[in-house]
Amino acid sequence: MQTPPVVSIVDDDTAVRLALGSLIRSLGWQALMYESAEEFLASGQAAHTSCLISDIRMSGMSGIEMHERLRAQGHAPGTIFITAYPTPSLQAKALNNGALALLQKPYDPAAMTHWLSVALGDP
Repeated sequence: MQTPPVVSIVDDDTAVRLALGSLIRSLGWQALMYESAEEFLASGQAAHTSCLISDIRMSGMSGIEMHERLRAQGHAPGTIFITAYPTPSLQAKALNNGALALLQKPYDPAAMTHWLSVALGDP
């Protein structure tokens, strides 16, 4: 039996992490949760992550900075950014750096499911 794809969630908001984790598990995928970009990078899980969901604004390293570091290391999985403060310039920066999408918090579960399916395929 094949192991389900790993979706890593990086957000400093516990409620967001838990809600996303529940959604991902309900779709048949494995969810790993991290409170910060630094925690995720230190975990060693980047190479095993099939899809990354990350907040952009966090204390410490931002989601964009983390994604740029992952790209430089050659381990950038399909990435979905979420933020409470989307701007056209932020969306352009995220997408130009290779992200799949930038979703506004609170995100629409159907939109999140769509982008997860794009990144991972149907469960």
